[in-house]
Amino acid sequence: MVSYVDPRTDEEYSIDTPIWRSPNGNPLMLSQLQGIRRKDIVTSTRSIWRYRKAFPLDVREPISMGEGCSPLVGANYCGASCLFKLEWFSPTGSFKDRGTSVMLSLLRQQGIQSVLEDSSGNGGSSVAGYGAAGGMQVKVLVPASTSPAKIAQVRAYGAEVELIPGPREATEAAAIEQSSDVFYASHNWHPFFLQGTKTLGYELWEDCGFRAPDNILIPSSAGSNLLGCHIAFTELKSSGEIDKLPKLFASQPANCAPLHASFQAGADNLVDSDFLPTVAEGTAIKRPIRLIEMLNALRESGGGTVAVDETEIIEASLRLARQGLYAEPTSAHAAAAVGKLIESGTINPSERTVVILTGTGLKTTQFYEDNLGR
Repeated sequence: MVSYVDPRTDEEYSIDTPIWRSPNGNPLMLSQLQGIRRKDIVTSTRSIWRYRKAFPLDVREPISMGEGCSPLVGANYCGASCLFKLEWFSPTGSFKDRGTSVMLSLLRQQGIQSVLEDSSGNGGSSVAGYGAAGGMQVKVLVPASTSPAKIAQVRAYGAEVELIPGPREATEAAAIEQSSDVFYASHNWHPFFLQGTKTLGYELWEDCGFRAPDNILIPSSAGSNLLGCHIAFTELKSSGEIDKLPKLFASQPANCAPLHASFQAGADNLVDSDFLPTVAEGTAIKRPIRLIEMLNALRESGGGTVAVDETEIIEASLRLARQGLYAEPTSAHAAAAVGKLIESGTINPSERTVVILTGTGLKTTQFYEDNLGR
């Protein structure tokens, strides 16, 4: 029987009752599912719902706009033949559509019609877009400093927007306070979201001829893609489809690298580190709520972390663009991490290495205008 699990206390809660965190205030996960075999894929469906048998509930009417099935492009990078997964090919322009599609579909089936989200960008746009597609009411809290373009996208979907003064943490705190009035469907907190991002792992398995790649490089902040891939490949190993996990590597900007600092220190909890401005603003989270689970995922896979400085992020962005891959710097640092891992001998150039590129450069036009003279 599938249930919510508080990984900090091992307490379990019924999945039939909509909750977004444990009574102890901890983030929830789901108990491990069996996983699927290749015969279970619904090949007639071109979206993440081709893996619907891997989800914790049978959803009768999913909210879907064709998310998933993103391109996997081969290219030589730093002397290695890499596979770049272009996750910006999504209905609202973000990899978060995978998680949002599953989270809102499951919640709507459980009777939730109005949701609250807090976001500084892509998460809010995704929940607003899929809420509109599913006939749900959406309110999004955003930092007052959020760019007008991102706010415009959320409003265009018909969602209510509230600007919150102060740092990003203040926006989350305001959302938690308002969660007593409307259900908090947070892409950072709700475990159903990870059931959507795990389809990235299933898709890579299918893309690679039903084999696990050797290495996966993932730009990480809150960790939804990192944890999603770990969940997917753990389930595939459980179902007998693969015999070992791919090594998962998380890249972070050196100016904001709490996961890297904690992993390199061998710690099980957050290690204090610098928090400075970065061109990779989408991966700048000071205190990831699932840090413990992220550390466990990296260690169980035999992977690790890489911190990339600002100059390296800029150079990686421009280098990718010269190869036809127009990525925003928030995800380009995963490509920079490839070179560092090859140089250190951690990754062999002959191995099958996947690099996740989550965002398009179209979202950061000013960044490219400022740096094209380099």
